[in-house]
Amino acid sequence: MITKAHRFHGRNSLRYVYQNGQTTRGPFFAIKSSLNAKRQTYRAAVIISRKIHKSAVTRNRLRRRIYEILRELDKDIIKPYDIVLTIFSDKLIDEPPKNLTRQIKKQLGEAGILAKRVS
Repeated sequence: MITKAHRFHGRNSLRYVYQNGQTTRGPFFAIKSSLNAKRQTYRAAVIISRKIHKSAVTRNRLRRRIYEILRELDKDIIKPYDIVLTIFSDKLIDEPPKNLTRQIKKQLGEAGILAKRVS
């Protein structure tokens, strides 16, 4: 789980990223990111609709998995970005952790959020 300093607080921050951020779309989720010069570190949010899965337990489990991957990539995030991952595929629930990590790294790299040495 990522620390409290790396989480979003309030809807206005999310609204700003949705309006002004760049989007990178993959097979399971989209990443919207925006550089935030007012902060020292990145912030991340994972959005999973009830349409993806009715069970809150399952949605929260997936959210925790993604936050853990972001925590592991903490040192490779190069600037203070605001990152919003929006899940739009229910197939991500059954995805193996290795594939999920690879996909997140790939999309964060495409968005220019990760350092180049990460593969």
